[in-house]
Amino acid sequence: MTTPPISFPRQLARTQRFSLGVPREFAIAPDGSRIAFLRSQSGTDPVTCLWVRDTGSGAERLVVDPQVLLSGQPETLTPEERARRERTRQGGRGVVAFATDDAVRIAVFALSGRLFVADLADLADGTDGTDGAVRELPAAGPVLDPHPDPTGARVGYVTGGALHVIGIDGTGDQALATPEAENVTYGLAEFVAAEEMYRTRGFWWSPDGQRLLVARVDTTPVMRWHISDPANPERPPAVVAYPQAGTDNAIVSVVLAGLDGALTPVAWDAADAPYLISAHWSAAGPALLRVSSRDQQTMRVLAVADDGSVSVVAQDTDPDWVDVVPGTPAWTSSGELVRVAVRDGAYRLLIGDTPVTGPELNVRHVLDVGDDVLVTAHVADPAQLHVFAASATAVTQLTTEPGVHQATRGGDLTVLTSRSLDRFGPRVRLHQSGEPGAEIASLADTPVLTPEVTFFEAGPHRLPCALVLPRGHVPGSARLPVLCDPYGGPAAQMVVASRNAYLSSQWFADQGFAVLIADGRGTPGRGPAWDRSIHYDEASPNVEDQVAALEAAAAANPDLDLSRVGIRGWSHGGYLAALAVLRRPDVFHAGVAGAPVTDLRLYDTFYNERYLGHPDEHPEAYEHNSIIADAPKLERPLMLIHGLADDNVVVAHTLRMSSALLAAGRPHTVLPLSGVTHMASQEEVAENLLLLQVDFLHRALASQD
Repeated sequence: MTTPPISFPRQLARTQRFSLGVPREFAIAPDGSRIAFLRSQSGTDPVTCLWVRDTGSGAERLVVDPQVLLSGQPETLTPEERARRERTRQGGRGVVAFATDDAVRIAVFALSGRLFVADLADLADGTDGTDGAVRELPAAGPVLDPHPDPTGARVGYVTGGALHVIGIDGTGDQALATPEAENVTYGLAEFVAAEEMYRTRGFWWSPDGQRLLVARVDTTPVMRWHISDPANPERPPAVVAYPQAGTDNAIVSVVLAGLDGALTPVAWDAADAPYLISAHWSAAGPALLRVSSRDQQTMRVLAVADDGSVSVVAQDTDPDWVDVVPGTPAWTSSGELVRVAVRDGAYRLLIGDTPVTGPELNVRHVLDVGDDVLVTAHVADPAQLHVFAASATAVTQLTTEPGVHQATRGGDLTVLTSRSLDRFGPRVRLHQSGEPGAEIASLADTPVLTPEVTFFEAGPHRLPCALVLPRGHVPGSARLPVLCDPYGGPAAQMVVASRNAYLSSQWFADQGFAVLIADGRGTPGRGPAWDRSIHYDEASPNVEDQVAALEAAAAANPDLDLSRVGIRGWSHGGYLAALAVLRRPDVFHAGVAGAPVTDLRLYDTFYNERYLGHPDEHPEAYEHNSIIADAPKLERPLMLIHGLADDNVVVAHTLRMSSALLAAGRPHTVLPLSGVTHMASQEEVAENLLLLQVDFLHRALASQD
């Protein structure tokens, strides 16, 4: 009996958007002898394993198979661990994160709340993973976010809101910092840090492993939101400390913790700069903190002395906002400060106070800092992201293939992860002393369809656009309804030089649509002025840019039928879909809004106040950009989709929108997803969401004929 071919929606769901089986999270030994990394064992296996590769022989060894380590028992997650995975958008199971010492001789990780350590050096030398190569350490309780000290002698971890340290041999467990009151934790990132600042950690070891820099978080002032599970009314709601725009944030401070239990407060003015953006501690200089004013128009880099006093080593200001750049601040090996700041109209890398990258580059991330600095940056084409090595004397582009590139470096060995339009998924290749070498294999499934994409720019703002038509479409043979498929927000690009980015768009196109993807003003990749063009007003440019893209696409492609235009999206894209049908029903004839933000006052402080200001100071910005008051204007079919367990864009956004539509007598469709979070990663949910959306759009746009 022949097995029928798998459908794309089912394949997309089973592979978690083709992320399973892809190698990621690399740690490289300083001498380049071994690389530890994560990868599941197939393209449909959701259980992530820890591997180590011997770079000399090329041999890969499975260090940790979670199913074996747990003796076949299912993985159990605490609510705190579930929340951490939601913040990092981690839908897999097993070893989803690990940390190593500086020599990459050991790796520590949490699994089912238990603490484990693996001896990577012995494994790379040929042992079989038994005889104590992977062993459990006796933690004091369910473990969160373990990290070994740089020397590999001890492991720090958090349990019950307290920071603990235990010897690598399993002895001497002690609580270094214990909560003094309810709602206080040590060593964890608060909600907005993990969701918006790229900071998922709350403690950092000193280079010699004798002290720790520890974040203390008190969520007492923060509003409590209750995320219920209506499908299971016997379960109590989850309580989330959620700082909605205009309300109190968590109180964040920092202490220096000694192994003797001594705690030394770090004395910075948290009233003036309440946000702890990032921290860095290396042998090249004192510990660094980056802190920010609430309006994000001033950010300072503070050097922390042994007695907890601080001095300002750099300050950046901006009348709009100062950007958060992952990997900064840091010290070079010679003790010069590394940060990224706006200079000459670009995001430029600064070593000391000197910009070392030119204004033609917009630096996106700092990846590694040593004698020089490894960064990613956009050049002329915002769809491409390249890797550069920069120093005070030279800037060298390390990637030349058109695409989207990332890198991890250890010593003279670099692991480059490269995506392009010419192949599916990422290619992971080793580069030794700048020369390309072997690849680390991806086990991801090959998609059952291949996107066919046309790129163009639209309108006076030169909007990056991509158009996807049904495969095999013959020009002039049929008029095609158009489906706009944007994200449109400042957190992500959709028009990128990566084949996998257009898989879902191609599937929608094959259902009879011309699918249009446009990155409007405010999306990443074009520089500071572009980013700041949405300050106080996201809504107007969001819609205007989609209209401009439609007009340009139709002018170049007469088969596009602008009398039948749908728009779909998730998160900010969901907001944009609802916004478009409400404010431009003459252009957009149906919308599918997944997890939309409908009331901007209901989203978090750090994100919303960056772009719209404080709601007490700029109420008009929140009124203009929110869409609930537009409910009486609805005259087009609109489907609202929302996960009831979403703790990022809570379901109240959709419920309030639906209530306003009902009160205005406006028909609409609501699809509630029981037990589903913002990721909507459950297999059956992800598959059927595509099918339900395309059915709704077909019916809605057919009614426009």
